[in-house]
Amino acid sequence: MHMADALVSPPVAITAGVAAVALLAVASRQVRKDSRPSLIPLMGVLGAFVFAAQMINFAIPGTGSSGHIIGGVLVAALVGPWAAFLTICSVLIIQCLVFADGGMLALGCNIINMAAVSTLLAYPFVYKPIAGKSTKPWRLMLASTVACVAGLELGAFLVTVETEASGITALPMSTFLMFMLPIHLVIGLGEGLATGAVLSFVGASRPDLLGERSVGAKSSASHGKRLWPVLAWFGGAALVLGVCYAWIASGDPDGLEWSIAKVAGNVDMGSFTPPTAVMPDYENSFSGILGATMVIILLWALTSLVARRADKRQPVAEKVRAKDK
Repeated sequence: MHMADALVSPPVAITAGVAAVALLAVASRQVRKDSRPSLIPLMGVLGAFVFAAQMINFAIPGTGSSGHIIGGVLVAALVGPWAAFLTICSVLIIQCLVFADGGMLALGCNIINMAAVSTLLAYPFVYKPIAGKSTKPWRLMLASTVACVAGLELGAFLVTVETEASGITALPMSTFLMFMLPIHLVIGLGEGLATGAVLSFVGASRPDLLGERSVGAKSSASHGKRLWPVLAWFGGAALVLGVCYAWIASGDPDGLEWSIAKVAGNVDMGSFTPPTAVMPDYENSFSGILGATMVIILLWALTSLVARRADKRQPVAEKVRAKDK
């Protein structure tokens, strides 16, 4: 569901970009308040996992289309919505700048449609009320499926609204919606089942990681040691998916490309390829490993910057309190 520059006008791009930057600022402040030592490692491996998993487009039988997961609901269920938002944003930024997946002009729209909708809307308002504090597989599966479908449907709707508001393509909104919503409903079902399966596995092995139960709590040394199997599992899965994607990913167009082709025929959706795009369109088998590694590095840099700013502000706050006394 990565929008290309050909769909987005500058005013729409600027509006979405400003909203995305504002949400990133709020997310940074929220993550700064989280004292879990496990947060940054979890964000890193989950970001790498989502990057690799998004490369695996699964075919939708009988349609000639394919889809991939967004990953926002999965990550939010493990690290909380704001940390998940930063994680998915890092994935989208690396995809755009290094692999030319999604336009630079459309980056703000893609952040809103995929990162914000899945982590800040679908997770807290759909997944959490259904899942509650339960670790029962059927309930996690139900919550994941409904939340992923809701997130994909709302994201697909926003794509059509942004395209219509831009007014630079011959894509009638009503007709565009007739294809976008049904195909992303099926993609959402696929992501929901995959998300539910992963969360059920985590719930059986590490139930304390679900439902933000440890948000804000300081982890013990034993907790840190017990986290390594989880990190190893997601890291190993990211490595396997990153290496094998060329053999298992569908070559069919994704839901957005398929919908555009159904409405307007074969339209060139090419975007400006930034000079940083060293592997446009994931052109070789090292793309998955490189991208996953770069997501980890970007997340480490972002969280380190946030932590450093928090450390600088703490002495100032202490001085203010001392003067008040």
